[in-house]
Amino acid sequence: MRETFLPFSPPFIGEEEIAEVVDSLRSGWITTGPKVKRFQEAFATYLGAPQALALSSCTAALHTALSVLGIGRGDEVVTTTMTFCSTVSAIEQVGARPVLVDVEADTLNLDPAAVAAAVSEHTRAILPVHYGGHPADLDPLTALAEEHDLAVVEDAAHALPARYRGRLIGAGQNPVAFSFYATKNLTTAEGGMLTGAADFLSEAEIVSLHGMNRDAWRRYAKGGSWYYEIVKPGFKYNMSDLQAAIGIAQLDRLEAMQARRHEVVREYNTAFAAEEAIALPVERPEVQSAWHLYPIRLREGLLSIDRDRFITELAEQNIGTSVHFIPVHLHPYFRERYGFVPEDFPVALKAYQQLVSLPLNPTLTPTDVQDVITAVLELCQRFRR
Repeated sequence: MRETFLPFSPPFIGEEEIAEVVDSLRSGWITTGPKVKRFQEAFATYLGAPQALALSSCTAALHTALSVLGIGRGDEVVTTTMTFCSTVSAIEQVGARPVLVDVEADTLNLDPAAVAAAVSEHTRAILPVHYGGHPADLDPLTALAEEHDLAVVEDAAHALPARYRGRLIGAGQNPVAFSFYATKNLTTAEGGMLTGAADFLSEAEIVSLHGMNRDAWRRYAKGGSWYYEIVKPGFKYNMSDLQAAIGIAQLDRLEAMQARRHEVVREYNTAFAAEEAIALPVERPEVQSAWHLYPIRLREGLLSIDRDRFITELAEQNIGTSVHFIPVHLHPYFRERYGFVPEDFPVALKAYQQLVSLPLNPTLTPTDVQDVITAVLELCQRFRR
């Protein structure tokens, strides 16, 4: 057994990030300013996106996008139950009704057939979530959106850098929201990004900062003007230069960090391939997953312990894990507000009862990976029926 606890997903911060932050601190500009602009431009260039807007979180990006689209009271947005609550909360924040649907059994992404069945005269948008970094099946969802004149707003909190049919997620004209939370493939501690069409993001920028037509950098930098006007209702969702400084360094190292993630995935896949008690995460041929998560599923009836006990046993061997996600419809607030019962979404419910997310991040050493593999396989052997 390991002598020290292996955290599930610590951030990978190096001297490059520290140097960028120190540079910002010494510059005297720590709120939204030149480094946010630099980060936005670099991020858009990396993805091949029309434009990018740095914000305080992925939740802020989703809320801003829905607001700019004019979605509100009386409208419906179709999304997945297999997500973190913020996806659905952003829909509620604009006054719309979230319409949850079930997921595909292999990817745990939004099921296009279920979405088609859920579209009504009140539907204004489809909000797919790229679960674990594996892109949702966007072609049928986009076709459905075009057929019914709906917007597509992507929750790409897990999906940097993922590809769907050769194109990076976030490279298109529609709004796509990214997360830079501490556990993500690229982190700014807290923070997010919204990509999409240039005119859409110009409006989103105003909405994301109080509805002002001029931000602090354009007011207080040399040559700026103190004068501004409030042109529409808005929020306080801007990113700071301190956060952007971390993001700039992280973006420079993203490919190297992803290479390490892929190495770990290959080691896990090889080690667990023959273990019949474990169902491995999939990667469909038409996508390249960002591999934000490595979620295994414990096959029903093959072990004498359940998922919760499996996690406890791993923790006792100093292996940190998590579960992604508790489906939205199981949470008391949403269950009571919308009258959900667990069996409403059987695919998501069954997956939730089996899921264990194993450590997957670029800080893992060869010894760390082997410790995870050894612990998982030992439990499967010890508790086999």
